[in-house]
Amino acid sequence: MKWGTRLLHNGNEVDPVTGAASVPLYQASTFHQPDVDTPVNYDYARSGNPTRFALEQTIAELEEGRRGFAFASGMAAISTVFLLFSSGDHLVVSRDLYGGTYRVLTKVLSRLGISATFVDTTDLDQMEEAIQPCTRAIYIETPSNPTLKVTDLAKSSEIAGRHGLLTIVDNTFLTPCFQRPLHLGADIVIHSATKFISGHSDVVSGLVVVKDELMAERMSFLQNSLGSVLGVQDSWLTMRGLKTLKARMELTSASAMKIAEYLQELPGVKRVYYTGLPDHPGKCLQEAQATGHGAVLSFELSSGEAVRHVLSRVRLPLIAVSLGAVESILSYPAKMSHAAMSEEERQSRGVTDGLLRLSVGLEETEDLIQDLEQALKKSRFVSIGQE
Repeated sequence: MKWGTRLLHNGNEVDPVTGAASVPLYQASTFHQPDVDTPVNYDYARSGNPTRFALEQTIAELEEGRRGFAFASGMAAISTVFLLFSSGDHLVVSRDLYGGTYRVLTKVLSRLGISATFVDTTDLDQMEEAIQPCTRAIYIETPSNPTLKVTDLAKSSEIAGRHGLLTIVDNTFLTPCFQRPLHLGADIVIHSATKFISGHSDVVSGLVVVKDELMAERMSFLQNSLGSVLGVQDSWLTMRGLKTLKARMELTSASAMKIAEYLQELPGVKRVYYTGLPDHPGKCLQEAQATGHGAVLSFELSSGEAVRHVLSRVRLPLIAVSLGAVESILSYPAKMSHAAMSEEERQSRGVTDGLLRLSVGLEETEDLIQDLEQALKKSRFVSIGQE
């Protein structure tokens, strides 16, 4: 059965009790136990809920992992995974990554004695050189946020394996529709399911999938102990969003490619970051380890002032944090997703004051291009051939 069919026929599409074509919302905090001496599947909703469990089974099936876990946000998922580690442990982490992940590593886990070295994981030698005797994992975003650097997942996993480390991959940008890191050797996959998996800007959720049963038991213990679980309503909404994931990813990715090509030809745009462009250094690797390029691109203007002029003039995209929705979202990383970084840290990672990130939605491509064009033309900082 092909992946797109499994998206809809994964064992959780029909309620086994009533035959309903949608898993019910089990709006219950606790469950009757007929025999206190016999374990039951559900006793308290923090520990397990049938609606949430259906989502967890579904994402495990789609990522082809052992078990899945649903959390109250992407950061709750990431933070719970990081709490697999203890004081004195060290992590090698992608230098280009979401600002919230950077924040929890540098401001929270550092207080607990868990340290991180940020490296360009596209440079495998640099990655391996950063490994210390106390290193326990390599954490990767690919493509990275927001400059879309591509890391070789298979070779990274080989390096991790040689050193007895875990490989953890944030797969938010591509989803299992386009990339399945567990097949490439990763041990743990994380999603901010708020983004493409849910896809409608109406839910905040996070997902984790692990490869083996031992890790599943450790994650299950942490999920229950920490309690940052996904609620039943949001579990149901996330499952609903999943059903259209393939169609949305394919349409928005095709549109993103056309927009990236358009922006690349504008003299007022300094640089475009999109893995599908022929001059992207990670294009061949991306096509070897994934089946698509995704719907997120970034482009750089001359300054923060130029960015503000464009943001004040676009009409179609939301100007907002987040990405992966049915509507296009234009974000300013320096003030939004990467605001937790110092200016020096941002600049060193290519997150300049002139950088914009566009998550392409389901609007007609031509309308999005025309909207970007009129916004750029009206900016006195961007010259694209005034009429």
